[in-house]
Formats: sequence, C-alpha cells, structure tokens
Amino acid sequence: MLAGCGAGFDATTNQPYAPNEAQVLIEKGAYGTRGIHIPQAFILGPDPGAQLAWRGSAPVYLNILNKSGTPDTLQKITASNMGEVKITAPIQLPVGRLVNTGKPTPQIMLESIPKSLRGGESIKLDLQFANAGVVSLHVPVVTRSREYKDYPPAPNATPAPTPSPTPSATGEEATEEAH
Repeated sequence: MLAGCGAGFDATTNQPYAPNEAQVLIEKGAYGTRGIHIPQAFILGPDPGAQLAWRGSAPVYLNILNKSGTPDTLQKITASNMGEVKITAPIQLPVGRLVNTGKPTPQIMLESIPKSLRGGESIKLDLQFANAGVVSLHVPVVTRSREYKDYPPAPNATPAPTPSPTPSATGEEATEEAH
C-alpha cells in the first residue's frame, strides 16, 4: 500500500512556528482578521508532570495588535464547553499598539474547567470585539516550563499521581530485567 499527503508550498504546516502562535488568524494569505492580529496566545497550564484540577482555573495570555485604523475593545470571551472565561474589565485596543493581557497580572481567566488539563491540549476561544466582531482561535495549553517557568503558577494545579509497582499474576512485584 502506498499513501501520500500534500499541502502545497505555502501551507502553514511547512513553516516553523511556536505552539503559541495564533496561526488560525491567517486568512486568504494575509495575517490577521478584520484588523485584529494575535501574534501570541496561550493558556498557562500546570507544572510539568502535574495537572490542573477538575473545575480549576487557568490564566489566558494574549498579545493583541489592532491594525484596523479604529480603536477597538475586547468585550468578552467564550470557551464553548470548556468553562467560563472571566475578563477583569473590557480590554481597550488602541490602533497600532501591542496589548499584552497578562501584564502586569493576567486579566483573563478560564474558570470552572470541566476536565483536568496537563498541557498539550488546545481550547477554542471566541473573542468578541466591539468593532471587529467575533474572532475564533484554538489556543494551546502550555506547561509551566522553559520560557513559561517564570509565570505565576496556575491556581488549583495538583501534582500528577505517582505510579506504583503493579503486582504480577503470580503475586510478585513486577521488575524490569536487564538485557
């Protein structure tokens, strides 16, 4: 059997990217949607090896650039069936200025998450802007490691359970043999 796949020379999958780049905002070969550019978006998950608890919370970090020519406002965010998104106040987006929603402290929190998160998942967020309307993107959940290790820990993160030895069928503890 022979199988193949092709995506073309300009496919997003042919370009290097960081997992927190909002690649979904490339429309018709141009970056951005209705003047809204989001060069970085991520949900800060737990430390490596831990998990965010069921019904827990996680901060959402967005860098937003308004290139529409008119000031705009991020009014609300919804996350489908993945919890409730709280914004401390509507986020003002002046023209031509990069706005970081996580500094000095996170302004956006994903709350009441209906399942445990470990990192590596992606959550669809619908961002409601006053002028640009709804902009949808899939935002990755990243673990608090490498370049994210200095961010404050996500609330309600719990350590992953420690694996324990499993007894074998004969009642003896399973061991690894050297080969």
